[in-house]
Amino acid sequence: MPKNITMQTTKLSFTLTIKGPTRLDGLHVHGSLTWLGVKGKYVVRSPIVATRLNSLVQSETYIIHMDLSTMPKVFSDHKSWYASTLSSISFGIHQTSTTANIPELIYTYNSVTHGFCANLSSSQLQLLQNFPGFIYAIRDVPLKAHTTYTPEFLGLNSKFGEWPESSYGKGVIIGVIDSGVWPESESFRDQGMTKIPSKWKGKCVSDIAFNSSMCNKKLIGARFYNKGLIANRPDLNITLNSIRDTDGHGTHTSSTAVGNYVEGASFFGYGQGTAKGVAPQAHLAIYRALWDHHAYASDVIAAIDQAIEDGVDILSISMGYGGVPLYEDPIAIASYAAAQKGIFVATSAGNDGPSLYSVGNGAPWILTVGASSVDRTFSGTITLGNGVSIIGESLYPGNSSLSSVPLVYMKGCDDYDALEKVGYKIVVCVGIDTYNLPDKIFELNHHPVAGAILVGITSHAEDDIQTIFPASLVNPKAGQHILHYINKSSDPKARLEFHKTNIGTRPAPIVGDYSSRGPSASCPDVLKPDLIAPGTLVLAAWPPNIRTTNPPSDVMLSPFNILSGTSMACPHAAGVAALLKGKHPEWSPAAIRSAMMTTAYTLDNTNKIIEQQGDFLRPSNALHIGAGHINPNKALNPGLIYDANAEDYMRFLCSMNYTKNQIKMITRSSSLNCSNRSSDINYPSFIAFFNSSTPSSSTKAVQEFRRTVTNVGDNMPTYTAKLTHMEEVKVQQGSTIR
Repeated sequence: MPKNITMQTTKLSFTLTIKGPTRLDGLHVHGSLTWLGVKGKYVVRSPIVATRLNSLVQSETYIIHMDLSTMPKVFSDHKSWYASTLSSISFGIHQTSTTANIPELIYTYNSVTHGFCANLSSSQLQLLQNFPGFIYAIRDVPLKAHTTYTPEFLGLNSKFGEWPESSYGKGVIIGVIDSGVWPESESFRDQGMTKIPSKWKGKCVSDIAFNSSMCNKKLIGARFYNKGLIANRPDLNITLNSIRDTDGHGTHTSSTAVGNYVEGASFFGYGQGTAKGVAPQAHLAIYRALWDHHAYASDVIAAIDQAIEDGVDILSISMGYGGVPLYEDPIAIASYAAAQKGIFVATSAGNDGPSLYSVGNGAPWILTVGASSVDRTFSGTITLGNGVSIIGESLYPGNSSLSSVPLVYMKGCDDYDALEKVGYKIVVCVGIDTYNLPDKIFELNHHPVAGAILVGITSHAEDDIQTIFPASLVNPKAGQHILHYINKSSDPKARLEFHKTNIGTRPAPIVGDYSSRGPSASCPDVLKPDLIAPGTLVLAAWPPNIRTTNPPSDVMLSPFNILSGTSMACPHAAGVAALLKGKHPEWSPAAIRSAMMTTAYTLDNTNKIIEQQGDFLRPSNALHIGAGHINPNKALNPGLIYDANAEDYMRFLCSMNYTKNQIKMITRSSSLNCSNRSSDINYPSFIAFFNSSTPSSSTKAVQEFRRTVTNVGDNMPTYTAKLTHMEEVKVQQGSTIR
């Protein structure tokens, strides 16, 4: 420490030495040096900061695409080439620091793309762009994470159809890219499972909270990836650096796809029954790339890269990154390589609905899945003092019911002072919409009221109302009945009862208002989403130590949880794909996708066009539901399929006006031939764009689509083409059999 200064004008020289590790775990460490006057009159403070060198030179994480065909023969493999390339790059500052000269190599990629991920400064990136083999650099970007009954709603049963004919997905391996897994869940027991397929090359990696012995014949692979997250967010505190699920999302999606049978499953009594996945005999490989709701492209690419090498048959990816060209979309790039290897990829459409052009994951070589409801609802039944019963929606998990409690109308329940004084009563709140519902429940839970009846602003009540507060959500029509009763009664009272499960709700399915709509901004020439699947109020496995309610409650823990989102719809489709793969192992990913799309249905259980949820219920169209709702048993024998291969996708990419290098980033192919480019890919749907008006009524715009269908039906059936009438446009069809 410096010596004391006792005389005026005295000068004292000193040295301040900072000793620390070679690498800082955090981005910055703060401190200070303070000179204190003896009598407290003077406080002279100088700040001290120890920081990462690369934070000063504004280092960022990039995914670098390289042309493997240019690798010099002196290198034994791509990893040594990439390492040598990076070692040739200097920071350009602090040359005396031997530990800071070489940029950090985070990942190397081989199956998904040729290249690597590294932390680079802008000057390093400029140098790298001049190196032989460099194609393109993309900043590492964050991605968003987008059952006891749903198999029955899908028509799956043990007597006939896809389950018995596919042996329940026996021998098929589904890889799930998500937030990890809770291996002790009963959904991942291997009772009744067949042996692990001999083609499997993967493994279960032990870590601080997961032992490889936790794997079995059901859970056959487990790995985690977060180097990209750590490089981009060094300040982020990862809850548990393990494959073990600390979020719940991955356990839920995995069990939806492949969960084994679990009797007596429920969410605090809601949805009581036997839980099972769509493909209960399929094997599971989990790749964790989602951490406390954070996922980075570099980690997701690394996970898919490994899944391909391990030998998965199906990939389920309930996350996405929309609004960018395909050559910058990590899932589009990685899934192209998977499709080339015969791996089917199911992805979520996103939860940014109901706006048009909100759908993500728009690449034509993947299945993009929107979300809808099933004919099952969970209710909080309201019985008014006059004996009238009204069924509202609720997932209140508490054991108590409210019996003969006074009712009071509180408008929007925004007067918090009044709520404090209302006492033990059931408050009626109106004008509740999707966006303020969680906040409203949170506020009510902090006031001394007995419970609440929440009146929504839409004709269809909200889909999800998980809370530790006793509340039931009703639609405006039911709300009018309740308010009329309150106005006419001198002593209005009501009873609230919970834990009710209702089967046979009509209409169903309904497209969730959250489910993203098409067209795809990144790939508008392909109609997306492809189809819809159950995604609203899905019951599936859950880590028993993670809260299930909002607001949080330590006592509300459960081995099963009910969630909504396209993240829940995606594994349903992945499970169906596994069943089809089990029955038709020779089918390509495009053939499986075609079978699922062309057999989807568009009418609900009232025999009307499936409705979509938004400000009000209204009929859906293909921009909302794609081909329709998934129909597993029909997909088993589709009759005709629209097949496609890498050559078709290459022609399509050529039509998008991408540069040669941009196409190479996706295809990894050095032999690019765009002489036969075409945006008209052999896809089982069509989308045409026309101007809103034309110069004259005589002007006609014509768009032509060419398709090839292949008969996979029994024997030699005869097919007749039929076109539905479309207002304002004329559609014609001509055929050539070859």
